[in-house]
Amino acid sequence: MFESVAWAMTGQGGASGGGGGYATLLPLVLMFAIFYFLLIRPQQKKAKDHKAMLASVQKGDTIVTQGGLQGKVTGLTDAYLTVEIADKVRVKVARGFISAKVTGGQTPPAESSEKK
Repeated sequence: MFESVAWAMTGQGGASGGGGGYATLLPLVLMFAIFYFLLIRPQQKKAKDHKAMLASVQKGDTIVTQGGLQGKVTGLTDAYLTVEIADKVRVKVARGFISAKVTGGQTPPAESSEKK
């Protein structure tokens, strides 16, 4: 009984259903290509753009941190920025935590002068 099962499993008794090595690799290659173009490549482009933005930050620029603080850059070092978030209120922020640089017409909202 077990002998006939063993012959059936080896594929020598009938037609072999192997399709070659390339047929088994094709789905893996296609999955990698899809992951590359939909996930990896856009993420690398975003990281490259963020790195370029961090390198272009200068004194006087208005920035937004990942925590949501918005202020004007008053000092720079290789690793940190000094950001003025209110009159005479300055904080040091690590360069990697800058999420955006506010450009041109985008200015921080003015403080309301209304008294309650």
